[in-house]
Amino acid sequence: MVADDTKARIRAVAMELFTAQGYEQTSLREIADRVGMTKASLYYHYPSKQALLLALIEPLVDEWRSEVEAAEREPYDAANVRISLGRILDTMIRHRDACAIVMRDTPALTSVKPILQQMMQVATRLHTWLAGPHPTDTDRIKAVAASEVLGGAVSSVVTIADISPVVLRQTLLDCAMGVLDLTPALAPEVPAPVGSQRVPVNQRA
Repeated sequence: MVADDTKARIRAVAMELFTAQGYEQTSLREIADRVGMTKASLYYHYPSKQALLLALIEPLVDEWRSEVEAAEREPYDAANVRISLGRILDTMIRHRDACAIVMRDTPALTSVKPILQQMMQVATRLHTWLAGPHPTDTDRIKAVAASEVLGGAVSSVVTIADISPVVLRQTLLDCAMGVLDLTPALAPEVPAPVGSQRVPVNQRA
């Protein structure tokens, strides 16, 4: 239990420093000092900075993959797209700091190439599903753009950090569905009964 608590503190400090000043600019010694331990002690828990980075972003990638796989099993229609995107968005919001690293810290990802390749494969599968069956080039572009809408906004940990997750979720889902042109159709207007229709003044008896 103590070891788990220590690992959690290390991850929390590393996440704070990585998102605030960048992966490359943060050293293990700085993390160890902030946690209150020696660098050698930190190595006992995480043998490298790359191992620590993986511990921070793997939960996001694993959950993201699971949600994309679940989406692929669903029929493609507006309702299922919104539900699936909502679940993916929930994952991103739950791991918002990790999402910021993934979306904005290129040097961090290039240091862990295997997981970067996994992310690219998952992203390709998501884009393929979002484009729908028999997609046109326009559909494929919209699928990528809708995905970027979610990731780009969620990873903006500074400019919209004060906005509640509820408002963030609703707004981003609306935006992504709009990009995909999958907004719910308006209910057709139902003609009023004849007896209730107004009669123009000049036709009244």
